[in-house]
Amino acid sequence: MTAKITYAVTAAVLVVYFVLVGSRGVLLIQHGSLLTVTFGVAVLILPVIGVWFLWKNTQFVQRANRLATELDAEGGLPVDQLRRTPSGRIDRDSADEVFARRKAETEEAPDDWRSWFRLAVAYHDARDTPRARKAMQHAIALHDGKPARA
Repeated sequence: MTAKITYAVTAAVLVVYFVLVGSRGVLLIQHGSLLTVTFGVAVLILPVIGVWFLWKNTQFVQRANRLATELDAEGGLPVDQLRRTPSGRIDRDSADEVFARRKAETEEAPDDWRSWFRLAVAYHDARDTPRARKAMQHAIALHDGKPARA
């Protein structure tokens, strides 16, 4: 729940920021000189890119949560078997052991979105966020019946 609240607050702050930046861009354009109009257009492009990025990330999070809910209903969510350091961080060797099992599971069933979901969790636990995201995108694509790139 904390992650959802944090995401919502961050998204709200970004939207406010986009509005403020956009208003500055409009003010620059209204000034009317060639230089300020050019800068104003450039400034307006940034919030557009930001809104697109925020929208795509929100869609990704919603789809991943939908898969997690479905997998939980099936009783297939990965169980946390990881050892932790005294500070609470995941032990790297423990994450690597779980990752090896998840990778083997995915290689045995490459068309099963469930195994890709669990692999994405293992990548995340091993602190490999880019690969975790790609594995989750693959799981989402398989779940939705879309062509997926491995």
